[in-house]
Amino acid sequence: MAKIKPSKGAPYARILGVGGYRPTRVVPNEVILEKIDSSDEWIRSRSGIETRHWASPEETVAAMSVEASGKAIADAGIEAAQIGAVVVSTVSHFSQTPAIATEIADRLGTDKAAAFDISAGCAGFGYGLTLAKGMVIEGSAEYVLVIGVERLSDLTDLEDRATAFLFGDGAGAVVVGPSTEPAIGPTVWGSEGDKAQTIKQTVSWDRYRSGDPSGLPVDSEGNIKFPAITQEGQAVFRWAVFEMAKVAQQALDAAGITPDDLDVFIPHQANVRIIDSMVKTLKLPEHVTVARDIRTTGNTSAASIPLAMERLLATGEAKSGDTALVIGFGAGLVYAATVVTLP
Repeated sequence: MAKIKPSKGAPYARILGVGGYRPTRVVPNEVILEKIDSSDEWIRSRSGIETRHWASPEETVAAMSVEASGKAIADAGIEAAQIGAVVVSTVSHFSQTPAIATEIADRLGTDKAAAFDISAGCAGFGYGLTLAKGMVIEGSAEYVLVIGVERLSDLTDLEDRATAFLFGDGAGAVVVGPSTEPAIGPTVWGSEGDKAQTIKQTVSWDRYRSGDPSGLPVDSEGNIKFPAITQEGQAVFRWAVFEMAKVAQQALDAAGITPDDLDVFIPHQANVRIIDSMVKTLKLPEHVTVARDIRTTGNTSAASIPLAMERLLATGEAKSGDTALVIGFGAGLVYAATVVTLP
């Protein structure tokens, strides 16, 4: 029997660079209130959101990704041609095929990098980071570009009082490469498909195409509304608060880290109340910097963690070498948490 030669990559992997892109248009709560019966005070108290960014027609999923990725590649100190794989997490790229990652890889000038998309909702960045770590250690790519990007304004029903104010657009990217010491901890990830209906698309694409409005949301003229994201807010809130704090603690334990050892906490930017509840449950010390980027960025799903990471480093609230706990959770319901050393 022939023996397969073992793979040989780096002993460990780390995040080498990070970049972000936020669309130029800033949308305050007042704009959202034009179509829903609510108030600025209610939105801020329920979610923490004050403003969000919405993309223009020119700020496509690919265009935003290229901007964020260029910054991440420069921050990592490498050339685009050295990228061996491009992993894009998004739920808002509307072409079923080809994967948007292939276009991004080409536009960046990679040398025929492997490229593919994943759909893991708000946990997508953590999923991509885990795949990238494996590729670097396994040796199939020396450097991997992980992108979280969304144009959720395209999937928002502005007449839905429960979700109209939540979502924003943007792209965040990191470069993962070789390391001589552990800098990305074990990932604690999973799914709870029995709760899949708590966050979902309002209308499946085939139902939308059928034109049959029976049982589906319609506009004033009786036309089926374009598919949007909807959620059972209270159910999602309870799940995130009670279950995700447990997952976060498991990630700390897996990395051999205690809350006192942490410098930074970067949770998915879903809701300030969820973030504050997790901080309390985990008993994070006051010295731990907590990302609350949601206030001015909104919920950008897969993009939220790298965008928050980039802003903390840019403002000096976090610094290179800090130990950070990151956790994403959302539609599926899926989740992923790990401890990383910041680039």
